[in-house]
Amino acid sequence: MFGNILHFIINIVFSLFGIALIIRAWMYAIRLHPFNPYAQAVLRITDWLVQPIKKVIPASKFLDWPSLLAAYLTALVFLLLTFFVLTGHLPVVNGLLGALVASFLTVLKWAFNLVLWLTLIQVVLSWVNPMAPLMPVLQTLTAPLLDPIRRILPSPGGIDFSPLALLIVAQVVMMVLEGFAYRLFGV
Repeated sequence: MFGNILHFIINIVFSLFGIALIIRAWMYAIRLHPFNPYAQAVLRITDWLVQPIKKVIPASKFLDWPSLLAAYLTALVFLLLTFFVLTGHLPVVNGLLGALVASFLTVLKWAFNLVLWLTLIQVVLSWVNPMAPLMPVLQTLTAPLLDPIRRILPSPGGIDFSPLALLIVAQVVMMVLEGFAYRLFGV
């Protein structure tokens, strides 16, 4: 029972931190204003890991490589720690190769989980409080994903089905990625 509780806590902490790193990379890619209070919170939470990496690996024009590498390293530590908690030992050398690939898949899963939650929160807020202070940030973060879907999907009766389509796609991709990660690494 203690192992399950520890696994749950590790999963929550590492997933939230990994998602914060992905948000940081996404904010960089879409050029979200860094003085936004939500952006400031993400930067403060992740700076301790990203800043040392930034000294070695610079960001490119559209990709924040230090944040993406930090997310990958977070996923790798998460998988190794999870493996240790569940089995009582670290994986053998053969398992480390699987862990390296599974870490990449875990970062992708976190990214699609982020897409799912940002879209879901935006949809709910648009119904209950469309003027919420968080709405402009959510719209900025999700617009690059929703706009292409809006161009493809018809809008019958003024109802926007693009968030629903994005939610379904994100959930299906997360299920596929999780299946691959578990098969590769066995966690």
